[in-house]
Amino acid sequence: MAAGTAQAWFTIQEASRRSGLSEPTLRYYEQIGLIGPVPRDPSSGHRRYDAAAMSTIESLACLRSAGMRVDGLRRYLQLLTRGREAAAEQRELFTEHADRLSAQLELMQLRLEYLRLKAELWDARERGDSEAEERVLPRIVALTERF
Repeated sequence: MAAGTAQAWFTIQEASRRSGLSEPTLRYYEQIGLIGPVPRDPSSGHRRYDAAAMSTIESLACLRSAGMRVDGLRRYLQLLTRGREAAAEQRELFTEHADRLSAQLELMQLRLEYLRLKAELWDARERGDSEAEERVLPRIVALTERF
């Protein structure tokens, strides 16, 4: 920062609100070395996050919300310190995670369709529409074979 420019500090509550990570998660991430060490306010002892820490926290929050596990977060941060030298490894990390997420999305789509078909089945049963019930049953069976 340039001389005379005030440092922006964030409390744990502000960091939590901005990132969507809970306060216990922020403390845990500090404990396991994903962030930190976090400076403390000398008068209160409360954590104070600077802009660089907030940038890291927001990146971790985004990756975590996409389902990346802690070991993946740790690997991402390790590779980040190596910069462009680790570009291929970063690409591999994100590609593998994207592939896992894609498979999970496909499974969720199947489950969503299953729920819709079951609702359709029970709607037909409620109406006493045996023809509609007979039409939906094979679709449910075919769908469950794809799980």
